[in-house]
Amino acid sequence: MSLTPTFNPPTRILMGPGPSGAHPRVLKAMTAPILGHLDPEFLKIMDECNDMLREVMGTSNRITLATPGTGTSGMEAAVMNLVQPGEKVVIGICGYFGERIAVMAERAGGIVTRVQAPWGSPTDLAGVEAAVKAAGNVKLIGIVHAETSTGAQTPVEPFAKLAKDSGALLLVDCVTSLGGVPVTVDAWGADAVYSGTQKCLSAPPGMAPLTMSPSAWDAVKAREVPCNSWYLDLSLLEAYWDERRAYHHTAPISMVYALHEALALVLDEGIEARWARHEKNGRALQSGLEAMGLVLHADAGYRLPVLTTVRIPDGVNDGEVRGALLNRHGIEVGGGLGDLRGKVWRIGLMGESSNAGNVLLSLRSLGNILREQGFKADVRGAVDAAAAGLA
Repeated sequence: MSLTPTFNPPTRILMGPGPSGAHPRVLKAMTAPILGHLDPEFLKIMDECNDMLREVMGTSNRITLATPGTGTSGMEAAVMNLVQPGEKVVIGICGYFGERIAVMAERAGGIVTRVQAPWGSPTDLAGVEAAVKAAGNVKLIGIVHAETSTGAQTPVEPFAKLAKDSGALLLVDCVTSLGGVPVTVDAWGADAVYSGTQKCLSAPPGMAPLTMSPSAWDAVKAREVPCNSWYLDLSLLEAYWDERRAYHHTAPISMVYALHEALALVLDEGIEARWARHEKNGRALQSGLEAMGLVLHADAGYRLPVLTTVRIPDGVNDGEVRGALLNRHGIEVGGGLGDLRGKVWRIGLMGESSNAGNVLLSLRSLGNILREQGFKADVRGAVDAAAAGLA
């Protein structure tokens, strides 16, 4: 006779590259009664999500919605709807997710030029500008605002100016930045911006906020061939999210509830206050890591406060350290991706996970484990440095 499997997930302190911890209000919202995806009350919730998304993303764009799926669905929706076969695309790559944009653009039939920058540096503006001029008649320029694989942040405004001057559209990946560092779509002049719920918005993974400028939407409507993705065809999704309410798919009802409550929490805190909280806690963590004797990977001046990459010291076992953090302290941090695999740890302070207690706990825990590995970590100095930044 077989026994029914038990379901009892452990409690973790999520300090990796995502997901982050969800606020109790978000989790409670997900237990609310299920409504039909065309129920008038559910449609009101969708409309409120749209209004709050515009405020959180800093935009008045009419085309603002959330695609079903994680942040990658927002990426795919933006790329597949904007790129037609034979169109020229320039992607600035400074990490793992810039390359993913380039691959998607190729799958859409685009003629892609990649402009590489070191993993840990921001996107190479001069290189992108030269590539755009050399290619001529570029349809889309794509960059990652907050590169999750490296912890580096790229300033958006210079690329928006380049796109405008060259007659191109600008796509910006804000999966890791929205709700944690300033994202101001209209002020930037960006044309297609997407994010995810599981990072600084602190909802479970499952939806991807996306907004498009009037110019980007004109490009979508002017397509000569259908979008390569039916599920993420924005001409169909938009007709469900606007007043027409045309059936497209059965919406993930509970995830819309979660998005709604997460956005409400952002606005309750105040977007600028939220940015300031992430900045303070992130810089305190970084000061503590350096005081401990560790080396930060991303270039100074371009380090994200919400995701810190720290180099793994020689002689220290990556897996053993992360395993000890998880098993002894319940703390999850991430390992390196791609070129940085086995070379860095990625420590996130996003949304609900960004608080002073997590900063100090993680420094003490990491420092003591590193000592066991033979690294002379200055734990007291790390905690003192972080505490000074948190004061």
